[in-house]
Amino acid sequence: MNFIKTPVKGMPEKTPNQMVLREYIIRKIKDTYKTFGFMLIETPLIEHIENLTNKQGGENEQLIFKILKRGEKLNEATNLSDMCDCGLRYDLTVPLARFYANNMENLPVPFKALQIGESFRADRPQKGRYRQFTQCDIDILADETNLAEIELISATVNMLNVLNIKNVKVRINDRAILKAMALSCNFSEDLLDTVFIILDKLDKIGIDKVKQSLLELGLKQQDVDKYCAYFDGNKENENCDEKLATMLKGYIDENVIDNLNEIISSSKHLLQGKCNIVFDPTLVRGMSYYTGPIFEIELEGYNLSVAGGGRYDKMIGNYCSKNVCACGFSIGLERIISVITDNNLISLDSTNATAYLVSKNCSKEQKLSILQKANEQRSNGQIVSVVTKSNNVKFQKETLKKFGYTNFVEDRT
Repeated sequence: MNFIKTPVKGMPEKTPNQMVLREYIIRKIKDTYKTFGFMLIETPLIEHIENLTNKQGGENEQLIFKILKRGEKLNEATNLSDMCDCGLRYDLTVPLARFYANNMENLPVPFKALQIGESFRADRPQKGRYRQFTQCDIDILADETNLAEIELISATVNMLNVLNIKNVKVRINDRAILKAMALSCNFSEDLLDTVFIILDKLDKIGIDKVKQSLLELGLKQQDVDKYCAYFDGNKENENCDEKLATMLKGYIDENVIDNLNEIISSSKHLLQGKCNIVFDPTLVRGMSYYTGPIFEIELEGYNLSVAGGGRYDKMIGNYCSKNVCACGFSIGLERIISVITDNNLISLDSTNATAYLVSKNCSKEQKLSILQKANEQRSNGQIVSVVTKSNNVKFQKETLKKFGYTNFVEDRT
């Protein structure tokens, strides 16, 4: 059997220099979110397959890495669908909902959660998109007011600014508005999730392909034309205007639009100069667990989304005897690192580390003396590495310099 030295496609590995930047960014993210009162938690990489396949994850449920049952349980399986009992999580929200239901008695109300961890999707890898990736999530649980949305947007935009990421655009919509637009065009409720999946592809396939896909569902031409008219022209606006509110009258509670406009206006007031905030009626977010306001952050000029989230008030109730409202924002760390690296947005100071190069024939006494000196420097917070001197010392030093070593001490053996 031949061994393969390259990683599985879509499963990235990180070099020491990459990890230095990565750890710096993660530390900045944690520090910024903690100033907003978010508390760090951790959930398992592996989830019950029932939790992952409950028809709330949209297309991501087709991308689950499933885990086979073990031992006798696997032998007892009678068909393919019965062979798996666990899977790798495709996001951090499903595990958070289960976590909160299991621990809510010991958590503050409302609870502001911070999670940073790996997620997995059997997707087609491409630049900035991997099968294994790190998500950074903040969620506010048990707060039914729009204070949750405002805090989440404010915290996330401030965090991006701390990382020197500018040209930030926050796009906002509400699932109730999406539903009202569809119902006003005589679309049946059982088709809504499929309609939203098609609409979510508008930026990639264009309005004509959206119309074609909707007609293939068996929808009437006049209803499809009316629906697509909502998104013609300049789809982004300062807020959800009176014209749209009038068109949706009878299909939506007026409080939904007032609530959304308050989120937009309050966020604009708090984040003046730090971002552009717009109402976008085409914003869908792929997860069907969203129940209210949804939002997404893209970087203008990059054509790239780096964060997204929304309100999901019905998910936690699936795990316990009562409904708990919830709202969250998720950041794709790999995409942020890609933007920072490609544009040199962060320049880290040299570590000014020291390397002691010890000859192979160094005496026991000399070796011990060098190790003692190194420990003294380490006790003062310095980075010191004691390594055996190679035959090509010049190349060895050049390599160490690439990893932050600027001071070299050689024994004279």
